[in-house]
Amino acid sequence: MSTLKTTRTLRIVAVSGGLQRPSKSAALAEHLLDLIANEVPCQQRLIEIGAIAPQLVGAVWRSHLPAAVEQALAAAEQADVLVVATPVFRGAYTGLFKHFFDFIDQDALIDKPVLLAATGGSERHALVIDQQLRPLFSFFQARTLPLGVYATDKNFVDYRLQDDALIARAHLAVQRALPLIGLSRQTCTASSEPLLAA
Repeated sequence: MSTLKTTRTLRIVAVSGGLQRPSKSAALAEHLLDLIANEVPCQQRLIEIGAIAPQLVGAVWRSHLPAAVEQALAAAEQADVLVVATPVFRGAYTGLFKHFFDFIDQDALIDKPVLLAATGGSERHALVIDQQLRPLFSFFQARTLPLGVYATDKNFVDYRLQDDALIARAHLAVQRALPLIGLSRQTCTASSEPLLAA
């Protein structure tokens, strides 16, 4: 009798709370996705709240959401690792970013690694990561990763990160995240398929 383990590809999903296109928050999320992909084989998906906003705004119950939004929610719930990035709006994440996560099943993110990121007009909003985002994902019992990444308008040129210090911090945030991402990868290997007997 022999056994064969199959390894499922790691699913990394980023959720950007930016409401405009192009979006600095989406650009930051994509940069972080690419850094993770450079380290581990994975499938990537970016969910832009701005793109689904018209379908999201009027819904009160998840059962009322159209298929496109339901698919986005399911992708976030089924991700092995989440990257979340939001612009700062009046001292916190955007309302539609929160509205999206209000529909997420409260047990779906338990122990899921979440890399936190935010963008703002100036450094004065940098604490949004620890004061707003970290408590939100603590409610979900997610594993918020040690370093968050905060970027200001001056860190971008044509919606691409150009600041060396910020690029270095983003790289460090991903490097510090790799042990937890590795745990997710081991879980994928263990749970991807039942053992096959021959």
